[in-house]
Amino acid sequence: MLNPEEQALAAGHDGGAMAMRIVAESARLLGAPKLIPIASAHIDGALYHGDSGTLFAERLVEGGARVAVRSTLNVGALDLMGCSRIRLEEPQRGMARRMMEAYRKLGCEQSWTCAPYQAGHRPALGSDVAWGESNAVVFCNSVLGARTNRYGDFLDIACAIVGRAPDYGLHRPENRRARLVFDVSALSPSFLASEIAWPVLGSLYGREVGDAIGVVTGVATHPGEDALKAFGAAAASSGAVGLFHIAGVTPEAPDAETILGGSQPETVIHVTSQMAASAQAGLSTAAKARTIDAVAIGSPHLSQAEFDMLERLIAGRRLAVPIYACTGRHVLAMLERNGQRRSLEASGVIIVADTCVVVTPIMPDLAGGVLMTNSGKFAHYAPGNTGYAVLYASLVDCVESAMTGKPVFTEIAA
Repeated sequence: MLNPEEQALAAGHDGGAMAMRIVAESARLLGAPKLIPIASAHIDGALYHGDSGTLFAERLVEGGARVAVRSTLNVGALDLMGCSRIRLEEPQRGMARRMMEAYRKLGCEQSWTCAPYQAGHRPALGSDVAWGESNAVVFCNSVLGARTNRYGDFLDIACAIVGRAPDYGLHRPENRRARLVFDVSALSPSFLASEIAWPVLGSLYGREVGDAIGVVTGVATHPGEDALKAFGAAAASSGAVGLFHIAGVTPEAPDAETILGGSQPETVIHVTSQMAASAQAGLSTAAKARTIDAVAIGSPHLSQAEFDMLERLIAGRRLAVPIYACTGRHVLAMLERNGQRRSLEASGVIIVADTCVVVTPIMPDLAGGVLMTNSGKFAHYAPGNTGYAVLYASLVDCVESAMTGKPVFTEIAA
């Protein structure tokens, strides 16, 4: 399976050899016939989950390993920009910092964002890459049309070091064709045009299709990149979605017939307003809550456009409960230049950079706490990761609820 150059690298004793052996053994287990060159990587393995991850990264550094391709970093466990207070205590805090430093020494870009595609890392249509982090993977495959599987922790950095990945799965064009249709044409145009629709539909899509490749039909206009980001993140959280197509919107699906490869779909899922309403209700675990303790937004990380909307909605008012707004340092730099960081923080917004509230302890440890969010991904993970019950709502309703500490909901009929 390995060519002579790859065999020679695997036979060594340094960090590069260790990485090659990891990639080669993974390819064998996956049934990949060979390795293929990659153009870039996005590394999820730098998020601290235990000392073994730190020690693994430091061993690569000690062995002289360096990434061979452009490699951005997903969120870490610390806010290195100092925007928010992380409640991670020693020795875990020190180990998390060591881990982040080790990945810097490996040559990775200090991006620390789950949305590298909005921070300038946008591989070309049809190019092979090795990306980790579920929302980044699904966006890369679906919206950019680059090719990656869902590379797990430590295999991602190994691929980056050797500049190769196993040739299997979504790297192969025949595996990227749609097998089913997810038809949303029965939903109201006003619902499809709303911000609240896309996390809801993504959550429903993930539950309905699992890891199958589908094409969404019935979308009349391009919903915008932030909507596609929200859809993919929710779909990857509720299911195992690594790639979706939207007819007339995503690059590999000029129409449903093309991406189906001329074949009839195995299944057609006709989405009804009742299905959408049920999916929306399913994103909340505290439906009868009379008060909220916090709002969390930014999973995936907020774009500049989303911060602009947040600022317009707050309109200089003072929040009764904090809004935790998670973003990358690429957006933080813009907020500081244009003065938005100061005005948002003056209103009570807590900006979180380099990480997010669901993967590291930031919000108060509050028994029975209620968190409101407009993120389908936050809604999926927050109860288990933070202990807070969740209310799902639009950004408009999240802001208005934060003004009084009491839930506000505006109905948008599907």
